[in-house]
Amino acid sequence: MMKKGIHPEYIPCKVTCVTSGKQLEVLSTKSELRIDISSFCHPFYTGSDKITDITGRVEKFRQKYNMK
Repeated sequence: MMKKGIHPEYIPCKVTCVTSGKQLEVLSTKSELRIDISSFCHPFYTGSDKITDITGRVEKFRQKYNMK
């Protein structure tokens, strides 16, 4: 149980992602928040992250410097 009088009051808060424009509602001590990136547009969550060809880079390096 929480003690009375020592905790801030939580109110509904509209969170807006400025990158994607999507909004969601959470509880916070502020009524409105603007964030730069969220799970709606971050590559890790959207699956649009590009996977680099590390093996090809290593082989290219080895060929360039005549390494085995």
